[in-house]
Amino acid sequence: MGMYTIVVPRPITSKWQILWSWIGAFIGIALVSLLTRFALEGTSLTLIIGSFGASAVLIYGAEDSPLAQPRNLMGGHILSAIVGVTAFQILPDQLWLAAPLAVATAIAVMQFTGTVHPPGGATALIAVIGGENIHQLGYIYALFPVATGAFLMLLIALVVNKVAPGRTYPKK
Repeated sequence: MGMYTIVVPRPITSKWQILWSWIGAFIGIALVSLLTRFALEGTSLTLIIGSFGASAVLIYGAEDSPLAQPRNLMGGHILSAIVGVTAFQILPDQLWLAAPLAVATAIAVMQFTGTVHPPGGATALIAVIGGENIHQLGYIYALFPVATGAFLMLLIALVVNKVAPGRTYPKK
């Protein structure tokens, strides 16, 4: 006998919710980008990393998800950054090994601490493959850009998701 799976289509997100997601993502990423552009111009520092794009999807577009909650956003990024820096420092000349060590260990640490935030895996990976500017930061990477940028995005998520009708963020 064959096994059949019934696929139930998800309801389409309303145009208003899509607009609120867009507004939140635009303002959140713009804030981090503007601070990088104007406050850090002339330095080798940045407040923006690639994994923040994925965080924006969660905290502005899937704010109901347990993975999008503030504890997960902040804890997942910060712990993963520490793990990634540690992996690079242990194996600085073996990026092929430091990269999977960083991501796999970040997943385990996030699971152990109840802070799973999928973009955290990218944050750990960026600590390994991010280049000399990231490597020179050492553990400061966990505070700046990671914690600072994630916190700024969280502030925007708290405001936008409070103003947007039909949204409750954070979840209790």
